[in-house]
Amino acid sequence: MTNGRRLRIAAAVLALVLAGGVWATTRPGDPVLVVIPAGATLSDVADSLSAKDVIGSSTLFKAYARLRRAERRLKSGTYEMETGSSYRSALRRVTRGEMVTVPLTIPEGFRLDQMAGRIARIAGVPVERVAAELESEELGADLDLPGPGLEGYLFPDTYRFAQGVPLSIVIEAMAARYRRVWTPDRRARLDALGMTEREVVTLASIVQAEARRVDEMPRIAGVYHNRLDQGWLLQADPTVLYALGGYRERLLYAAIDSVEDSPYNTYARAGLPPGPIGSPGERAIDAALSPEDHDFMYFVAWPDGTHVFTRSLAEHNVARANAVRAREAGRSGS
Repeated sequence: MTNGRRLRIAAAVLALVLAGGVWATTRPGDPVLVVIPAGATLSDVADSLSAKDVIGSSTLFKAYARLRRAERRLKSGTYEMETGSSYRSALRRVTRGEMVTVPLTIPEGFRLDQMAGRIARIAGVPVERVAAELESEELGADLDLPGPGLEGYLFPDTYRFAQGVPLSIVIEAMAARYRRVWTPDRRARLDALGMTEREVVTLASIVQAEARRVDEMPRIAGVYHNRLDQGWLLQADPTVLYALGGYRERLLYAAIDSVEDSPYNTYARAGLPPGPIGSPGERAIDAALSPEDHDFMYFVAWPDGTHVFTRSLAEHNVARANAVRAREAGRSGS
């Protein structure tokens, strides 16, 4: 082969590479998953793409990537690509990090211990490690959250992350979503209320735990505001359940007494507990910021999830007895 012919072939190959041309052994368009491990070199990436027939030649892909000075911009992760892709398209995907993402859904009211398993599956780390990280008060301070830790400030929402995303990225994204809740309007209402951000989120977390209907949240918040204003004990069952470690079908007086020394026992301690007992949603936060103006001091849950609101202890006792009878009738099927 003459030198001139070699140069013409080299020029043709270079033109193909620069154009991001396709050399594929299968028909274009078949979706395939390609996993790029952390620390993968350009050669590793090219071989992975070639093995799945995303590209036709790992050698040409490497040449194209080097011409684009992309060696240092490759991102690990799981990608969904098509067989017979152009070099340009394949390189763009792995340098932009256009990875397959999976949803992470955190329901409103979830506690940190309830979140840990879901976050662990996304991050691909042991749930024990996630739980320990979430309980770190120092991390809450590092993220500029009101504290005392992360409880209440990892906002309930549906997120999308690449599988195996670093745990720190997940936590930071959830904390950032919480911070976006605090719009100028909500900040103004907070200032007018004369409460701290931590106090409002703590109250909102109680309202979130109590309410089964969104439209009752402002009324429930109004009851707690009235109790705070008049110096009453909050006597909020959800705070005691938090001290006990989670939900119980029935909250007995013996269980309440067993956590008498807990700062979350609002039957024994005046005022709000030291921090949130779960992650409230926006509607619960709005209810705590803008409670309904009324003179109710009590409420009791009805079997259908609604509440009966009353002003006096005598009225409350009647409502509670009626609720007990209704629950018993429901269990007996009458």
